Amino acid sequence: MTRLVWLRSDLRVRDNTALAAAAAAGNGPLLAVWLITPAQWRAHDDAPCKVDFWLRNLAELSRNLAALNIPLLLRSAERWDDAPAVLLQLCREHAIEAVHANAEYGVHEQRRDQAVAAALQAAGIAWHSHLDQLLFAPGSVLTKSGGYFQVFSQFRKVCYARLAQSLPALQALPRIQAPNGIAGDPVPTAIDGFPTPSQSLRQLWPAGEAAAHRQLATFADQHLQWYHNERDFPAKPGTSGLSPYLAAGVLSPRQCLHAALAVNGGEFADGNPGVVTWISELLWREFYKHILVGYPRVSMGRAFRRETEALAWRDAPEDLEAWQQGRTGIPIVDAAMRQLLATGWMHNRLRMVVAMFLTKNLLIDWRHGERWFMRQLIDGDLAANNGGWQWSASTGTDAAPYFRIFNPLTQAERFDPDGTFVRQWLPELAGVDKRDIHNPAALGGLFGLPNYPRPIVDLARSRERALAAFKALDTQPA
Repeated sequence: MTRLVWLRSDLRVRDNTALAAAAAAGNGPLLAVWLITPAQWRAHDDAPCKVDFWLRNLAELSRNLAALNIPLLLRSAERWDDAPAVLLQLCREHAIEAVHANAEYGVHEQRRDQAVAAALQAAGIAWHSHLDQLLFAPGSVLTKSGGYFQVFSQFRKVCYARLAQSLPALQALPRIQAPNGIAGDPVPTAIDGFPTPSQSLRQLWPAGEAAAHRQLATFADQHLQWYHNERDFPAKPGTSGLSPYLAAGVLSPRQCLHAALAVNGGEFADGNPGVVTWISELLWREFYKHILVGYPRVSMGRAFRRETEALAWRDAPEDLEAWQQGRTGIPIVDAAMRQLLATGWMHNRLRMVVAMFLTKNLLIDWRHGERWFMRQLIDGDLAANNGGWQWSASTGTDAAPYFRIFNPLTQAERFDPDGTFVRQWLPELAGVDKRDIHNPAALGGLFGLPNYPRPIVDLARSRERALAAFKALDTQPA
């Protein structure tokens, strides 16, 4: 029986559920396919650096698959609406009898897979969807009343109980297949409409499973045990650096979990606080993907908390552009935004800081920030990005209360006390001492910082404006 594995956000041969299942399902030829869908990527605001990362990982994946005698085929389908016809044609070309894929959870992804499954099954071709990018299937971790959790701590408690009963197992590497005489397709180095990023950005994120596992091993060996203390300091190597590999599926959450457990003697809720904290972060990723399924409106640009749709956001394009380009006059915000532009990535603590600054101090709709992040991030992930933005904007599930507004100056003084991170990304402030680095405006105009702008907003007054806007929701008619 000829089988096909349709690869999407699972660009690896190890611990790949669909690939392992397809390899074990018969002795005939096994093929792999990946769809090039540029119009869909543009519609989803996928960043050029993320598309480039996909292509670089596909090139590595193609070689790994070839070593298993599994050819990687590439097909073009401008939009996911074209996927059923394209895949059906491929199945007919190679007399494929079964297609395997790992489930994805956004509204458009689910609709795509439903359409593909229907087209294949109508043609007598079996469709198999597998749990892979999550530890638990959406719908399997529910409240006592049968609903999806809206509070992370409650969700985590149930996940801990499930993990205590049974740990998700790692899938075996598929055996080497018999040669099938089908040649794989060359992987393009670029796609029209998605400019190739700088070489310096690409070097920050080497492609392939070997690179991902080196990064995981380095983090587990050198940083994981101190993660709880180091993760909030952007000038330190305190985070895992694994998010691009998880987003593209070059690394699985199971592989991350097992690596963490190996450091902590098999414990996930007790023991080393660094390990426990990092496993909790893996479960946050899980939580937001479950939210996509339980509350699909968040996949469609809608607020989780429906009442916040009435918020009186400001239309302030000049302020938005200043934020996007790192020219707000608030050093920690500008340094973070310039890090994003240069590297396709931003430290997690700073993602919250800049998101609260945009949504609370500038009172600009969170959707503008969510879209800008997706257009820049190499680790752009709908669930995590949306969840993080709605948390910061106080519009989402388990969100920060609207009156809890980060002061970026306080955050900077606490988490970049010497100004090391700010100086790295704002060289125009290199000569300012650490006492003044986070608030150079306090020096006044006489001290000469001609290349750095004054703050575009008064933090105290803008905080009061945000509080008033949220309080006004309480007076809106039901």
